[in-house]
Amino acid sequence: AHRGRFRVMNYPTHLASGPAAIPLLQRDLEGARTAYARGDPGASAVAHAAKGGGGTHGDSEEPHQQGGEYVKLVVFGGLDGILTSFAIVAGAAGVGLGVKAVLGIGISNVLADALAMGVGEYLSTKSENEYIAEERSREAWEFKNHPEGEISEMVEIFVNRGMSKPDAEEVISRMAKYPEFFINLMMTEELGLKVPDESERTLLRAFVMFASFATFGFLPILGYTATAFFVRDKTEAESSRHMMIAACAITSVTLVGLGAFKAHFAHRRYLRSALETLLLGGVCATLSYNVGLAVASINW
Repeated sequence: AHRGRFRVMNYPTHLASGPAAIPLLQRDLEGARTAYARGDPGASAVAHAAKGGGGTHGDSEEPHQQGGEYVKLVVFGGLDGILTSFAIVAGAAGVGLGVKAVLGIGISNVLADALAMGVGEYLSTKSENEYIAEERSREAWEFKNHPEGEISEMVEIFVNRGMSKPDAEEVISRMAKYPEFFINLMMTEELGLKVPDESERTLLRAFVMFASFATFGFLPILGYTATAFFVRDKTEAESSRHMMIAACAITSVTLVGLGAFKAHFAHRRYLRSALETLLLGGVCATLSYNVGLAVASINW
């Protein structure tokens, strides 16, 4: 290592220009998770030594990297959609609106909200990626024109995190030989920004958000209105009660499913996650229903 002064080596030119092109090590991910849950270091070593699918590195990505980025969108969009529409149904039932009114208000609201969520996801992701790209361009320019300064900053960061200065100087000097890797590291360590994958599809993310919100959002509304066809011979009070029960049942089952789905990827207890999600839905519906009752009791 060089003390007080850094010499930047000639950089390889064959390196990838972003994280998407960097091959990933393969392993038995499920085996690693099981080993962690059991506290078994031996099984963990075996899982890390295994090559997933028998391919060479770079042939495929770990399963959680292939679809995990969309899990949050599905869960967030689905929960937001079903809770929003269920609140509408509960509020409408409290006020005493007719089936056609609930259907019209519900469908129009779900579609409008789903579109807003999809557009919001697209614009926010696009803006964030553009900002990160601009910051990365700046860091790359600074590293090209004044590498010693950037290296010094990274050494200081590593020292502040507990590494000795000689070790930090040696480690950073070696990593600086690989500019693309080093620039991405600077983005993470200096700015706290993760460089997005070049293959990230912003429009697909927006569509997943829209479809998830709309799909789950329609369930309580359809359950509520569809039940009306089977309770035509009932009194108005009985019909309203049966329709509300149907909406509650469909929403409850869906919330439990979403909670379990979330728990699978977050590696949490299924029952706890399902109950948390169900409780959240119950609070939203109770609040909305009672607000509707309060509004209906007002003498206009």
